[in-house]
Amino acid sequence: MQKAALCGEPSYVWRAGQQRRLEMIVRAAGDRIQGNILENGCGVGMYVEHLAPFGGKIFGLEFDFERASEAGKNSPRVFNAAGEFIPLPSGTIDLILSHEVIEHVQSDRAAICEMVRVMKPGGRIVLFCPNRGYPFETHGIYWKDKYYFGNKLFVNYLPRVWRDKLAPHVRVYSKRDLQKLFNDLPVKFIERTIIFGAYDNIIARFGAFGKVLRGILQFSEKTPLKVLGLSHFWVIEKQ
Repeated sequence: MQKAALCGEPSYVWRAGQQRRLEMIVRAAGDRIQGNILENGCGVGMYVEHLAPFGGKIFGLEFDFERASEAGKNSPRVFNAAGEFIPLPSGTIDLILSHEVIEHVQSDRAAICEMVRVMKPGGRIVLFCPNRGYPFETHGIYWKDKYYFGNKLFVNYLPRVWRDKLAPHVRVYSKRDLQKLFNDLPVKFIERTIIFGAYDNIIARFGAFGKVLRGILQFSEKTPLKVLGLSHFWVIEKQ
């Protein structure tokens, strides 16, 4: 529970949600998918493994030693390090995947600056991170010094000072919050949108109802209701 609070929970199984996001990553990457790729915060290595068949040279960075060790069993270039201090030379990476990670690091601005530093000009960051407009805080909360795991309704709608007291272990972002992280950096924005999840757990439990719910919510990504989506999806290119 403590590790889940501090680092989040990585993907342990590959389901429709992960496959959908992989397709979004590949589409955003273009021919960079065959270059040098870094997953910044790779967990146990699920995306590292699924990106490998596209022909690129894949690196994985993971802060938690146990998860880095697990990822390293199937991928040869996984290293245990913090996202604020990426142990790679400047200008060497074509594509960086940051998948629901920056909300957990000590300094999100430093982590963004490091990703921009190690990218080649023309390289891209594919970034997923929590949207403050989503009605649930998915990382649990602390109440009277005790951690409560799971989805907590309307926590992210509280004033920031109250929200951060309940969830001091994880950040949540508005579009403006994210924009500030890239201020004064040599980048341009290729895509900035908000997406809903795939709700695989709900489908596993409720079957057809879950699939209908997923279809409605993912259709909402094309409407103003996307502001209520689960995650920001941004594609950022280095100039």
